[in-house]
Amino acid sequence: MHIAIVGNIGAGKTTLTELLAKHLNFEPQYEAVENNPYLEDFYNDMKRWSFNLQIYFLNSRFRHIVDLQERKINMIQDRTIYEDAYIFAENLYDMGLMSKRDFENYINIFQSIVHYIKPPDLLIYLRASVPTLVKNIQNRGRDYESGIRLDYLSKLNEKYEKWINGYREGKLLVLDKDRLDFTQNPDDLGYIIQKIEAELYGLF
Repeated sequence: MHIAIVGNIGAGKTTLTELLAKHLNFEPQYEAVENNPYLEDFYNDMKRWSFNLQIYFLNSRFRHIVDLQERKINMIQDRTIYEDAYIFAENLYDMGLMSKRDFENYINIFQSIVHYIKPPDLLIYLRASVPTLVKNIQNRGRDYESGIRLDYLSKLNEKYEKWINGYREGKLLVLDKDRLDFTQNPDDLGYIIQKIEAELYGLF
């Protein structure tokens, strides 16, 4: 069984991954942001490093998910390979931060490799407004995220909504992070778990 959690920067994906993994006894798979050699450079000069960053993410996430699917474990994943293409790379291109040549090269690579992986059994989308994202980003205090622009977060939200509205790869659960505080409120976490079990097992 494969559950994946998607959402903008600061939406709470990692926290929810941890909480659900404990409850469902699934193996958590976290996004490896700390070891990405391009991330800090990217936030300092997005146009120069956008293609390098996205290729690194694409390659590492593809190798990771192929390995996980071959192991056939019950897992819950923090972010997916689909977001690399449909959200981040496309947004960088739209904002003029990735050239047309680099974007077309990237998409061709993505389309070549995505056929080798299976979509998750359940995709959970954490929908969050920009103020909620900013609050969460400030609370976790990562230095390399301090310079993220509000218009960047806003455009990513638009991309997420477009992608989710057209998502047909499998089951989908949309959660409103502005209204749900699963970190501090056990009732909110219980509500989410009930929704997940209903989607996966048909329980009410």
